[in-house]
Amino acid sequence: QMNFFRMTLNAILLFSILTMFSSCNGQNQNTKSFSETTINIDDTVLELDKRIWVIFQDKNNNYWFGSNGNGVYYYDGKTLKQYTTKNGLSSNAIRGIQEDKSGNIFFDTPYGVTKFDGEKFISLKPARSPNNQWKSEPDDLWFKGNGDILGAYRYDGDSLYLLKFTAFNPQANTPAYGVFGIYKDKLGNIWFGTLSAGVCRFDGVSLNWMYEKELSVLDDGRVPAVRAIIEDKDGFFWFSNIISRYKIQHNDSKAQKTIKYEKLKGIDSFQQQVKMELPYFNSAVTDNANGDLWMTNYSEGVWKYNGEKLINYRIKDGETDVLIISIYKDNQGLLWLGTNNAGVYKFNGETFEKFRP
Repeated sequence: QMNFFRMTLNAILLFSILTMFSSCNGQNQNTKSFSETTINIDDTVLELDKRIWVIFQDKNNNYWFGSNGNGVYYYDGKTLKQYTTKNGLSSNAIRGIQEDKSGNIFFDTPYGVTKFDGEKFISLKPARSPNNQWKSEPDDLWFKGNGDILGAYRYDGDSLYLLKFTAFNPQANTPAYGVFGIYKDKLGNIWFGTLSAGVCRFDGVSLNWMYEKELSVLDDGRVPAVRAIIEDKDGFFWFSNIISRYKIQHNDSKAQKTIKYEKLKGIDSFQQQVKMELPYFNSAVTDNANGDLWMTNYSEGVWKYNGEKLINYRIKDGETDVLIISIYKDNQGLLWLGTNNAGVYKFNGETFEKFRP
């Protein structure tokens, strides 16, 4: 059991190194505000890359699969196409995919944000917001940026703005405030998970911080980072771990710098038949059927929590353990997995099976 724990721990550390490396390379600072490249519509391929980290379905039900090193794959149900830096992407390492109200697709990469308007790729150059003015509109898109910029990027439909945090501790101007996760809650608040400074919430007016030990550097030296933030069906918040869940209280004063909350016990692993070796997850969604919480933590498969039981789905590619990066819920409520070594998996109602376009 100890050997297994060490193997699992090494896998988590490897994942942390991969993510930090990809996020700290800096955005491409071209002198132009953007650059355009028209796509080659004949870039058809037969299969997906093995390292698919991001999955997204657009409004027209087309799928986009973002890889870690070989660009993005587009699948319309019939044809699979691949686009890379040769077609205009800022980088071949995809860290996030979003769509705006006009149907444009945006790719978050370690070297900048790329917009696809259906015909061409446009690399966006971030601009500094005057006086670091934090704003939020319902149709805004938010991007992680880099682990070394201590803030995030906001796209308002016209421009991409770099916004820096007003840190909970202004003296701690360190990479601890680098963004690793972004989440929009049911009320429209934007949450940012950081490397080791806890979480920050932007309510459209002010930035409020929350810090707990499990959201920072652990006693054994690990830095899990807050990669996933999710609000469950009962309104409780989970921050990348099953140790605690939080009841967030309304701030009466907009000038308040910290979030009011009640810290509650998360999932009692001692009462579970199947135990999670490392109580941290890197991605999570709630399903449409019952609002159950589905989580992944890289080398231990998928974990489902229905409010009482913790259920584990071990995923294998032949004899090899599948290393899971992300879980995604599509427009129809179907669950998908992005992996670091085995392509894409899809839930069939009973188990996760390999997806082959």
